[in-house]
Amino acid sequence: DRFEELQELVIHLSKFLREQKVKHHIFVINQVDKFRFNRASLLNVGFMEAGRTYDYIALHDIDLLPTNQELSYRYPSSGPMHVAAPNLHPRYHYPTFIGGVLLLTREHFLLVNGLSNVYWGWGLEDDELYARLKDAQLQIQRPGNLSTGTASFRHIHDRHVRHRDEVRCYDQHLLTRRRDRRTGLNTLNYYVMSRRKLSIEGFRLTVLNVALQCDEKETPWCDCQRSMNNSNMEESKKILAAIPPNELIAPKIDRKKHISRDA
Repeated sequence: DRFEELQELVIHLSKFLREQKVKHHIFVINQVDKFRFNRASLLNVGFMEAGRTYDYIALHDIDLLPTNQELSYRYPSSGPMHVAAPNLHPRYHYPTFIGGVLLLTREHFLLVNGLSNVYWGWGLEDDELYARLKDAQLQIQRPGNLSTGTASFRHIHDRHVRHRDEVRCYDQHLLTRRRDRRTGLNTLNYYVMSRRKLSIEGFRLTVLNVALQCDEKETPWCDCQRSMNNSNMEESKKILAAIPPNELIAPKIDRKKHISRDA
């Protein structure tokens, strides 16, 4: 349901990468099953389906457009490159943020077993990936000496038109705050329903329509409704407070301080 954003991204990013002489191909992974949106699993699918043709990948939000050519999308030889750094992203500014645009070599993506597959609904999957990268002792790189600040990207998501699924049901709040050392590329379960080669103003891309599979005994929140929002938040907070810090994906942040509202 985000074709307008896709069109804008493909045209803008293709021209941007052409200026940097970065050879690339854009893969769009579109979820078509009955379950809630699972960004992490879709990124895992993209990695698997891209295959060995590419020596590195960009985990790229569809609604984020780079505007400064000093933002390098070239091969991340020194380690994972977080292009959309906290001081550059228009919305997210907390120190452990690694979403938006992240460049990873195939070797490093395999090393951390991709992303966790338990994040149905919006949010937290990047925080868990951050913990995986730190566990693997990978040094996260970020652009330096850019004068454009948060104007380095244009954020084109309209939260009034496309609402994000932030519902928490069952014990999702508790389990998704904990480290997940079990799921990832090795547990990914999906079907490619169709594969289409498209061209937008001469720029080529591949769209994969994908049906993710969910074990509802393991993650029942993959198919919850607002009327089923029965998560006991207060009880979850008590349990989380007793969990050792190294078993939590990220420290609690002050949202008002580190997250800007959409315009």
